[in-house]
Amino acid sequence: MTQARFKIVFNGELMPDISLDTAKENLARLFKSDQTRINSLFSGGPVDIKRDLSENEADQYLKALQNAGANVRKEHDLAASLSLVATDDHREEGSAPVSDTQMTCPKCSHHQAKAIECSACGIVIDKFIARQAMLAESAPNMVSAAASPYATPKAAVAETLPEFGELKPFTTDGRIGRLRYLAWTMVLMLACLPLFGIAAGFFAVSEILGGLLMVVVGIAVAVVGIMFGVQRLHDIGWTGWLLLVTLVPIVGGVFSLLMFIIPGSTEANRFGSPPPANSGAVKILALLWVAMIVLGIIAAIALPAYMGFADAGS
Repeated sequence: MTQARFKIVFNGELMPDISLDTAKENLARLFKSDQTRINSLFSGGPVDIKRDLSENEADQYLKALQNAGANVRKEHDLAASLSLVATDDHREEGSAPVSDTQMTCPKCSHHQAKAIECSACGIVIDKFIARQAMLAESAPNMVSAAASPYATPKAAVAETLPEFGELKPFTTDGRIGRLRYLAWTMVLMLACLPLFGIAAGFFAVSEILGGLLMVVVGIAVAVVGIMFGVQRLHDIGWTGWLLLVTLVPIVGGVFSLLMFIIPGSTEANRFGSPPPANSGAVKILALLWVAMIVLGIIAAIALPAYMGFADAGS
């Protein structure tokens, strides 16, 4: 018998407790498309978002789209199920029986006999499906942008993610953990000290030139620090815009402390895969930064007490 094929249909209905704007935003991110194309999905008529799917593939698309807020449904794709292959009831005399033990790889859609692994891409089928189900629960998987909302996505919803994310210090993309955030901040501080020293030296030549260099170095340090902070927030699962909270008096200090304390998610989130394990250098730099903070606090408490004691003695 021909294996049943399915399609994903959407008629503009939303999942419970999901607003229209939220659903459109999630779908735009899911399909990597603009709002104009997403708006056309809500015309009121049924739209076939994806066709000619196996049951497992259809279930994966169904789960990802429902997580995004779209109340889609799975239906039999009768057109895709039509086949001219001879069946058991309509087989020419002497022809070989058609096997009913075929399967479709959930990653590359390769058709083959049922097996543990895909003979085309080499994945272990059960492990791959379990991994994608876990990712679908945490966040909708991303699919490639299509020429229109009605076109078939170029990448499968069940696209796999790398185990660890790539470290990119000078960008707002990606994730870094607590220790790496401390270590990178320590390196930034050590690197900016000689730069500020050079800029200060130019004051002897020209106050204008020295002041200009101070401003340039200060802006560069601030930009890199923002990049580090955004990646730290991404590791927690928060948007990088929350870094603006650090500008609020008192509240900003508490929020900065939380960035050092709250651990990141151990699994992939909407900002990517978790960062790789910390190296020995990262751990040493992080401990050095913590030691400097502790010594600074002790000095801030002890120095006024010592000065008061010295004044009393004199």
